[in-house]
Amino acid sequence: MNKIIFTEEFCQPENLHPFTLTRQIQDIRVGILTIREKWELMLGLTSFDKKEDDYKDLERSVNIDEVIGDDVCYMIHGNVLPAPKLVRAIQQIKNGEFIATSGGNSIAFRISKNEIADKYKIKVGQAVQFKDDIKTIQYPWDIFQLNDWAIRQDFKLLTAKRKSQTLSKTNKVIKPSQVFVEKGAVVEHCIINASAGPVYIGKDAEVMEGCIIRGPFAMCENACLKMGTKIYGATTLGPQSVVGGEVKNSVLFGYSNKAHDGYLGDSVIGEWCNMGAGTSNSNLKNNASDVKVWTPKGEMNAGIKCGVMMGDYSRTAINTAINTGTVIGVSCNVFGSGLTPKYIPNYSWGSEGVKRYEFEKAVLDIEDWKKLKGQELSDDEKSILKYIFDKF
Repeated sequence: MNKIIFTEEFCQPENLHPFTLTRQIQDIRVGILTIREKWELMLGLTSFDKKEDDYKDLERSVNIDEVIGDDVCYMIHGNVLPAPKLVRAIQQIKNGEFIATSGGNSIAFRISKNEIADKYKIKVGQAVQFKDDIKTIQYPWDIFQLNDWAIRQDFKLLTAKRKSQTLSKTNKVIKPSQVFVEKGAVVEHCIINASAGPVYIGKDAEVMEGCIIRGPFAMCENACLKMGTKIYGATTLGPQSVVGGEVKNSVLFGYSNKAHDGYLGDSVIGEWCNMGAGTSNSNLKNNASDVKVWTPKGEMNAGIKCGVMMGDYSRTAINTAINTGTVIGVSCNVFGSGLTPKYIPNYSWGSEGVKRYEFEKAVLDIEDWKKLKGQELSDDEKSILKYIFDKF
Protein backbone atom coordinates (compact mmCIF):
# COMPACT_ATOMS: atom_id res chain seq x y z
CA MET A 1 0.00 0.00 0.00
CA ASN A 2 1.05 3.63 -0.49
CA LYS A 3 2.79 5.21 2.48
CA ILE A 4 4.30 8.35 3.95
CA ILE A 5 8.06 8.45 4.58
CA PHE A 6 9.13 11.30 6.84
CA THR A 7 12.62 12.71 6.59
CA GLU A 8 14.57 15.04 8.89
CA GLU A 9 17.48 15.28 6.47
CA PHE A 10 16.97 18.91 5.42
CA CYS A 11 15.02 20.09 8.50
CA GLN A 12 17.98 20.86 10.81
CA PRO A 13 16.51 18.97 13.78
CA GLU A 14 19.35 20.19 16.00
CA ASN A 15 17.66 23.62 16.03
CA LEU A 16 14.73 22.06 17.91
CA HIS A 17 16.89 21.06 20.89
CA PRO A 18 16.00 19.57 23.38
CA PHE A 19 12.85 18.02 21.88
CA THR A 20 14.50 16.33 18.89
CA LEU A 21 17.11 14.65 21.07
CA THR A 22 14.49 12.07 22.08
CA ARG A 23 12.12 12.02 19.08
CA GLN A 24 11.84 12.68 15.37
CA ILE A 25 10.50 16.13 14.43
CA GLN A 26 7.30 14.54 13.09
CA ASP A 27 6.49 13.25 16.59
CA ILE A 28 6.32 16.77 18.05
CA ARG A 29 2.83 17.71 19.26
CA VAL A 30 1.47 21.08 18.15
CA GLY A 31 -2.25 21.74 18.26
CA ILE A 32 -4.14 18.60 19.29
CA LEU A 33 -2.18 16.03 17.28
CA THR A 34 1.46 15.30 16.56
CA ILE A 35 2.75 16.25 13.11
CA ARG A 36 2.80 12.53 12.18
CA GLU A 37 -0.81 12.04 13.30
CA LYS A 38 -1.98 15.04 11.27
CA TRP A 39 -0.41 13.78 8.03
CA GLU A 40 -1.62 10.21 8.52
CA LEU A 41 -5.18 11.39 9.13
CA MET A 42 -5.28 13.90 6.27
CA LEU A 43 -3.64 11.64 3.66
CA GLY A 44 -5.22 8.44 5.00
CA LEU A 45 -1.87 6.63 4.90
CA THR A 46 0.46 4.85 7.33
CA SER A 47 3.79 6.56 7.95
CA PHE A 48 7.40 5.48 8.40
CA ASP A 49 10.68 7.29 8.99
CA LYS A 50 13.53 7.49 6.50
CA LYS A 51 16.64 5.89 7.96
CA GLU A 52 19.12 8.62 8.84
CA ASP A 53 21.83 6.25 10.14
CA ASP A 54 21.71 7.74 13.64
CA TYR A 55 20.65 6.70 17.13
CA LYS A 56 16.97 7.55 16.49
CA ASP A 57 16.60 4.91 13.76
CA LEU A 58 14.08 2.59 15.40
CA GLU A 59 11.46 0.02 14.41
CA ARG A 60 9.62 2.16 11.86
CA SER A 61 12.79 3.52 10.24
CA VAL A 62 13.17 2.26 6.66
CA ASN A 63 15.25 2.59 3.51
CA ILE A 64 12.92 3.70 0.72
CA ASP A 65 14.46 1.37 -1.86
CA GLU A 66 13.68 -1.62 0.38
CA VAL A 67 10.01 -0.82 1.02
CA ILE A 68 8.84 0.88 -2.18
CA GLY A 69 7.85 -2.24 -4.17
CA ASP A 70 5.08 -1.36 -6.61
CA ASP A 71 3.68 1.30 -4.29
CA VAL A 72 4.02 5.06 -4.07
CA CYS A 73 5.82 6.83 -1.23
CA TYR A 74 5.19 10.43 -0.29
CA MET A 75 8.46 11.62 1.24
CA ILE A 76 7.62 14.63 3.42
CA HIS A 77 9.83 16.88 5.51
CA GLY A 78 9.07 16.14 9.17
CA ASN A 79 8.81 19.80 10.23
CA VAL A 80 6.01 20.75 7.79
CA LEU A 81 2.50 21.18 9.24
CA PRO A 82 -0.26 19.98 6.89
CA ALA A 83 -3.16 22.18 5.82
CA PRO A 84 -6.03 21.23 3.48
CA LYS A 85 -4.69 23.11 0.42
CA LEU A 86 -1.21 21.68 0.84
CA VAL A 87 -2.56 18.14 1.26
CA ARG A 88 -4.65 18.47 -1.92
CA ALA A 89 -1.60 19.73 -3.81
CA ILE A 90 0.44 16.73 -2.66
CA GLN A 91 -2.34 14.32 -3.65
CA GLN A 92 -2.32 15.78 -7.18
CA ILE A 93 1.40 15.50 -7.98
CA LYS A 94 2.64 12.66 -10.18
CA ASN A 95 5.49 10.21 -9.72
CA GLY A 96 8.83 12.03 -9.77
CA GLU A 97 7.27 15.42 -9.03
CA PHE A 98 7.74 17.40 -5.84
CA ILE A 99 6.16 20.33 -4.05
CA ALA A 100 8.35 23.42 -3.80
CA THR A 101 7.70 26.59 -1.82
CA SER A 102 7.74 30.03 -3.41
CA GLY A 103 11.26 30.36 -1.96
CA GLY A 104 12.39 27.28 -3.88
CA ASN A 105 12.54 24.81 -0.97
CA SER A 106 11.34 21.28 -1.72
CA ILE A 107 9.11 19.85 1.04
CA ALA A 108 7.26 16.80 -0.37
CA PHE A 109 8.07 14.23 -3.07
CA ARG A 110 6.04 11.52 -4.81
CA ILE A 111 8.29 8.51 -5.42
CA SER A 112 7.81 5.21 -7.23
CA LYS A 113 10.42 2.50 -7.88
CA ASN A 114 11.28 4.28 -11.15
CA GLU A 115 12.69 7.22 -9.15
CA ILE A 116 15.01 5.05 -7.05
CA ALA A 117 18.52 5.25 -8.53
CA ASP A 118 20.17 3.47 -5.61
CA LYS A 119 20.00 3.30 -1.83
CA TYR A 120 21.19 6.88 -1.42
CA LYS A 121 19.89 8.55 -4.57
CA ILE A 122 16.37 9.48 -5.70
CA LYS A 123 15.74 11.00 -9.12
CA VAL A 124 13.30 13.91 -9.10
CA GLY A 125 11.72 15.62 -12.04
CA GLN A 126 9.41 18.58 -12.18
CA ALA A 127 8.81 21.00 -9.30
CA VAL A 128 5.20 21.97 -8.58
CA GLN A 129 5.22 25.35 -6.92
CA PHE A 130 2.93 25.89 -3.93
CA LYS A 131 2.33 29.61 -3.50
CA ASP A 132 0.30 29.62 -0.27
CA ASP A 133 1.84 30.07 3.16
CA ILE A 134 3.39 26.92 4.64
CA LYS A 135 3.74 26.46 8.39
CA THR A 136 6.94 24.80 9.59
CA ILE A 137 8.48 24.09 12.98
CA GLN A 138 12.08 25.32 12.92
CA TYR A 139 12.79 26.37 16.54
CA PRO A 140 11.23 25.32 19.86
CA TRP A 141 9.27 28.55 20.31
CA ASP A 142 7.54 27.94 16.96
CA ILE A 143 5.59 25.21 18.76
CA PHE A 144 3.72 27.54 21.10
CA GLN A 145 3.64 30.40 18.60
CA LEU A 146 1.83 28.19 16.05
CA ASN A 147 -0.35 26.41 18.59
CA ASP A 148 -3.37 28.70 18.11
CA TRP A 149 -3.41 28.02 14.37
CA ALA A 150 -2.76 24.31 14.86
CA ILE A 151 -5.55 23.79 17.43
CA ARG A 152 -8.07 25.38 15.05
CA GLN A 153 -6.90 23.17 12.17
CA ASP A 154 -6.99 19.98 14.23
CA PHE A 155 -10.37 20.86 15.77
CA LYS A 156 -11.94 21.06 12.30
CA LEU A 157 -10.23 17.82 11.26
CA LEU A 158 -11.26 15.81 14.33
CA THR A 159 -14.82 17.07 14.75
CA ALA A 160 -16.05 17.25 11.13
CA LYS A 161 -19.43 15.49 10.75
CA ARG A 162 -19.27 14.28 14.36
CA LYS A 163 -21.44 15.05 17.37
CA SER A 164 -20.02 16.14 20.71
CA GLN A 165 -20.95 14.47 23.96
CA THR A 166 -23.48 16.69 25.74
CA LEU A 167 -22.07 18.87 28.49
CA SER A 168 -23.72 18.84 31.90
CA LYS A 169 -25.92 21.83 32.79
CA THR A 170 -23.69 22.46 35.81
CA ASN A 171 -21.25 24.14 33.40
CA LYS A 172 -21.39 27.69 32.04
CA VAL A 173 -20.51 27.62 28.34
CA ILE A 174 -20.01 30.53 25.94
CA LYS A 175 -20.33 29.58 22.24
CA PRO A 176 -21.09 25.86 22.74
CA SER A 177 -20.87 25.20 18.98
CA GLN A 178 -17.07 25.53 19.35
CA VAL A 179 -16.81 23.07 22.24
CA PHE A 180 -16.33 19.36 21.49
CA VAL A 181 -16.28 16.72 24.21
CA GLU A 182 -15.22 13.16 23.42
CA LYS A 183 -16.83 10.05 24.89
CA GLY A 184 -16.01 9.35 28.53
CA ALA A 185 -14.84 12.87 29.40
CA VAL A 186 -16.07 14.30 32.71
CA VAL A 187 -16.70 18.05 33.00
CA GLU A 188 -18.70 19.53 35.91
CA HIS A 189 -19.17 23.02 37.42
CA CYS A 190 -16.75 24.77 35.05
CA ILE A 191 -16.71 27.92 32.93
CA ILE A 192 -15.77 27.37 29.28
CA ASN A 193 -15.44 30.34 26.90
CA ALA A 194 -14.96 29.29 23.27
CA SER A 195 -15.67 32.71 21.77
CA ALA A 196 -11.95 33.33 21.14
CA GLY A 197 -11.21 29.82 19.86
CA PRO A 198 -12.38 26.20 20.00
CA VAL A 199 -12.20 23.95 23.06
CA TYR A 200 -11.51 20.22 22.60
CA ILE A 201 -11.79 17.79 25.51
CA GLY A 202 -10.47 14.33 24.72
CA LYS A 203 -11.66 10.83 25.50
CA ASP A 204 -11.82 10.00 29.22
CA ALA A 205 -10.32 13.38 30.16
CA GLU A 206 -11.42 15.06 33.38
CA VAL A 207 -12.03 18.75 34.03
CA MET A 208 -12.54 19.10 37.77
CA GLU A 209 -14.96 21.59 39.29
CA GLY A 210 -14.10 25.26 39.34
CA CYS A 211 -11.89 25.28 36.23
CA ILE A 212 -12.00 28.36 33.98
CA ILE A 213 -11.07 27.74 30.35
CA ARG A 214 -10.66 30.22 27.51
CA GLY A 215 -9.98 28.77 24.07
CA PRO A 216 -8.27 27.83 21.91
CA PHE A 217 -7.65 24.88 24.19
CA ALA A 218 -7.13 21.16 23.73
CA MET A 219 -6.72 18.36 26.21
CA CYS A 220 -6.02 14.88 24.92
CA GLU A 221 -7.05 11.43 26.08
CA ASN A 222 -6.98 10.86 29.86
CA ALA A 223 -5.61 14.33 30.60
CA CYS A 224 -6.76 16.07 33.78
CA LEU A 225 -7.34 19.66 34.87
CA LYS A 226 -7.32 19.92 38.67
CA MET A 227 -9.80 22.01 40.68
CA GLY A 228 -9.78 25.73 40.03
CA THR A 229 -7.28 25.65 37.16
CA LYS A 230 -7.16 28.76 34.95
CA ILE A 231 -6.42 28.16 31.26
CA TYR A 232 -5.72 30.82 28.65
CA GLY A 233 -5.34 29.90 24.97
CA ALA A 234 -3.67 28.68 23.03
CA THR A 235 -2.85 25.74 25.30
CA THR A 236 -2.52 21.98 24.70
CA LEU A 237 -2.39 19.18 27.27
CA GLY A 238 -1.07 15.96 25.73
CA PRO A 239 -2.31 12.48 26.76
CA GLN A 240 -2.34 11.74 30.50
CA SER A 241 -1.01 15.16 31.43
CA VAL A 242 -2.15 16.65 34.76
CA VAL A 243 -2.38 20.42 35.12
CA GLY A 244 -3.27 22.88 37.87
CA GLY A 245 -2.67 26.55 38.62
CA GLU A 246 -2.48 29.01 35.71
CA VAL A 247 -1.39 28.13 32.16
CA LYS A 248 -1.26 30.31 29.06
CA ASN A 249 -0.22 29.61 25.43
CA SER A 250 1.76 26.46 26.28
CA VAL A 251 2.11 22.90 24.98
CA LEU A 252 2.64 19.83 27.14
CA PHE A 253 3.52 16.92 24.84
CA GLY A 254 2.07 14.23 27.10
CA TYR A 255 2.42 12.25 30.36
CA SER A 256 3.71 15.36 32.16
CA ASN A 257 2.52 17.01 35.37
CA LYS A 258 2.13 20.62 36.42
CA ALA A 259 -0.37 19.62 39.04
CA HIS A 260 -0.18 22.51 41.51
CA ASP A 261 -0.36 26.29 41.73
CA GLY A 262 2.19 28.30 39.78
CA TYR A 263 2.36 29.94 36.35
CA LEU A 264 3.33 28.38 33.03
CA GLY A 265 3.26 30.68 30.01
CA ASP A 266 4.51 30.68 26.40
CA SER A 267 6.30 27.40 27.03
CA VAL A 268 6.82 23.87 25.73
CA ILE A 269 7.09 20.92 28.11
CA GLY A 270 8.24 17.52 26.83
CA GLU A 271 7.00 14.10 27.90
CA TRP A 272 7.36 12.61 31.40
CA CYS A 273 8.18 15.93 33.05
CA ASN A 274 7.08 17.06 36.52
CA MET A 275 6.91 20.63 37.81
CA GLY A 276 6.98 20.82 41.61
CA ALA A 277 4.37 22.79 43.54
CA GLY A 278 4.81 26.54 43.16
CA THR A 279 7.07 26.28 40.09
CA SER A 280 6.57 29.36 37.89
CA ASN A 281 8.27 30.68 34.79
CA SER A 282 8.86 34.18 33.52
CA ASN A 283 7.76 34.72 29.91
CA LEU A 284 8.41 38.48 29.64
CA LYS A 285 11.53 40.45 30.48
CA ASN A 286 11.22 43.36 32.92
CA ASN A 287 12.18 45.81 30.18
CA ALA A 288 9.81 44.15 27.63
CA SER A 289 12.67 43.64 25.17
CA ASP A 290 13.09 40.57 22.95
CA VAL A 291 13.86 37.29 24.69
CA LYS A 292 17.14 35.62 23.73
CA VAL A 293 17.08 31.81 23.90
CA TRP A 294 19.99 29.35 23.91
CA THR A 295 20.30 27.13 20.82
CA PRO A 296 23.16 24.88 19.62
CA LYS A 297 24.04 27.69 17.20
CA GLY A 298 24.14 30.33 19.92
CA GLU A 299 21.51 32.67 21.34
CA MET A 300 18.58 33.55 19.09
CA ASN A 301 15.71 36.01 19.30
CA ALA A 302 12.40 34.26 20.19
CA GLY A 303 10.23 37.39 20.27
CA ILE A 304 8.77 39.44 23.10
CA LYS A 305 7.39 36.47 25.02
CA CYS A 306 9.07 33.14 25.64
CA GLY A 307 8.94 30.97 28.75
CA VAL A 308 10.64 27.61 29.26
CA MET A 309 11.57 24.82 26.83
CA MET A 310 11.82 21.66 28.97
CA GLY A 311 13.16 18.40 27.53
CA ASP A 312 11.70 14.95 28.23
CA TYR A 313 12.08 13.31 31.67
CA SER A 314 13.06 16.56 33.44
CA ARG A 315 11.69 17.77 36.78
CA THR A 316 11.69 20.89 38.95
CA ALA A 317 11.63 21.12 42.75
CA ILE A 318 8.93 23.01 44.64
CA ASN A 319 8.93 26.79 44.22
CA THR A 320 11.41 26.72 41.33
CA ALA A 321 11.65 30.14 39.66
CA ILE A 322 12.39 29.64 35.96
CA ASN A 323 14.06 32.49 34.10
CA THR A 324 12.69 34.06 30.91
CA GLY A 325 13.53 32.00 27.81
CA THR A 326 15.12 29.10 29.71
CA VAL A 327 16.11 25.85 27.99
CA ILE A 328 16.19 22.74 30.19
CA GLY A 329 17.71 19.63 28.64
CA VAL A 330 16.74 15.96 28.85
CA SER A 331 16.54 14.18 32.23
CA CYS A 332 17.40 17.11 34.49
CA ASN A 333 16.58 17.42 38.20
CA VAL A 334 16.27 21.19 38.64
CA PHE A 335 16.51 22.76 42.09
CA GLY A 336 18.29 25.68 43.72
CA SER A 337 17.74 29.20 45.03
CA GLY A 338 16.90 32.22 42.91
CA LEU A 339 16.22 32.27 39.18
CA THR A 340 17.46 29.35 37.12
CA PRO A 341 20.25 29.81 34.56
CA LYS A 342 19.02 30.41 31.00
CA TYR A 343 20.48 27.06 29.87
CA ILE A 344 20.51 23.84 31.90
CA PRO A 345 22.38 21.00 30.09
CA ASN A 346 21.12 17.42 29.76
CA TYR A 347 21.40 15.29 32.91
CA SER A 348 21.98 18.24 35.21
CA TRP A 349 21.58 17.62 38.95
CA GLY A 350 20.65 21.02 40.38
CA SER A 351 20.03 24.16 38.36
CA GLU A 352 23.66 25.25 38.32
CA GLY A 353 24.70 22.08 36.48
CA VAL A 354 27.69 21.65 38.84
CA LYS A 355 26.89 17.97 39.34
CA ARG A 356 25.77 15.52 36.67
CA TYR A 357 22.85 13.15 37.13
CA GLU A 358 24.31 9.63 37.27
CA PHE A 359 22.90 7.64 34.36
CA GLU A 360 21.84 4.57 36.34
CA LYS A 361 20.13 6.78 38.93
CA ALA A 362 18.39 8.80 36.19
CA VAL A 363 17.03 5.63 34.57
CA LEU A 364 15.72 4.28 37.88
CA ASP A 365 13.97 7.58 38.59
CA ILE A 366 12.41 7.66 35.11
CA GLU A 367 11.18 4.10 35.54
CA ASP A 368 9.50 5.07 38.82
CA TRP A 369 7.80 8.08 37.21
CA LYS A 370 6.52 5.95 34.34
CA LYS A 371 5.05 3.43 36.79
CA LEU A 372 2.85 6.21 38.19
CA LYS A 373 1.02 6.28 34.84
CA GLY A 374 1.08 2.52 34.29
CA GLN A 375 3.91 2.43 31.75
CA GLU A 376 7.45 1.07 31.50
CA LEU A 377 10.70 2.39 30.05
CA SER A 378 11.39 0.52 26.82
CA ASP A 379 14.76 -0.75 25.62
CA ASP A 380 14.63 1.76 22.75
CA GLU A 381 14.08 4.62 25.19
CA LYS A 382 16.99 3.44 27.34
CA SER A 383 19.22 3.24 24.25
CA ILE A 384 18.33 6.80 23.23
CA LEU A 385 18.85 8.09 26.78
CA LYS A 386 22.27 6.44 26.98
CA TYR A 387 23.33 7.93 23.65
CA ILE A 388 22.27 11.41 24.81
CA PHE A 389 24.15 10.90 28.09
CA ASP A 390 27.34 9.87 26.28
CA LYS A 391 27.25 12.26 23.32
CA PHE A 392 25.39 15.39 24.41
